[in-house]
Amino acid sequence: MLKGKTALVTGSTSGIGLGIAEAFARAGADIVLNGFGERAEIERLRAQLAETHKVTVRFDGADMSKPVAIESMMKAAGEVDVLVNNAGIQFVAPVEEFPPEKWDAILAINLSAAFHTTRLALPAMKRKGWGRIVNVASAHALVASPYKAAYVAAKHGIAGLTKTVALEVAEQGITANAICPGYVWTPLVEKQIPDTARARGITEEQVKRDVLLAAQPTKKFVAIGEVAALALFLAGDAAASITGTVLPIDGGWTAH
Repeated sequence: MLKGKTALVTGSTSGIGLGIAEAFARAGADIVLNGFGERAEIERLRAQLAETHKVTVRFDGADMSKPVAIESMMKAAGEVDVLVNNAGIQFVAPVEEFPPEKWDAILAINLSAAFHTTRLALPAMKRKGWGRIVNVASAHALVASPYKAAYVAAKHGIAGLTKTVALEVAEQGITANAICPGYVWTPLVEKQIPDTARARGITEEQVKRDVLLAAQPTKKFVAIGEVAALALFLAGDAAASITGTVLPIDGGWTAH
């Protein structure tokens, strides 16, 4: 399906990003991984993906909060056919207690990084007359939750960026869409549970049951594989007329 294409997935050394990278490799795409982690473990992941799926897999450890590092990564990646903006961080606190440096970091990684990768990927996509941009947003691109001012603002921004890019390149064989998962059991979600528990004065189990899954009528975490399958579909030719969309995959959360 994607043989001969290069897919760059930011934040792909674990969680949703790794699941998407694996799905794209399975479909025949050469992969550029990006993210943080132990170098030995990242090398193990890179080699395993390459060997299992017989594709080229490279890794770039660019810090997605730094535009210069992003530019260097995009230059090293060459012509990217499929761009998946997935890198993200989280911090939970009331607005009046929210550290300004955390606000700046979340906006940089969750929103500005997608702008920088997109602007650098588009020239090659335009020359080829084909390209796919998939932004991993969140149900928080559509609705808000308390104590997540920066994250919600960034994800709402991703929705707007996605729509704007889609309109600009609509006649050039390029699509841009945003996927909006509900709560997926990932390291990012797991990490925010203690902070949410402290902020709300409840136990961690109560956070899972009464805060996270309370919003999802299915009462189940979304599976990484489900998100990866949607990203893969959007990267294929069958989705050529789907662009500028903000697609929930949230167990019914945003149907409320």
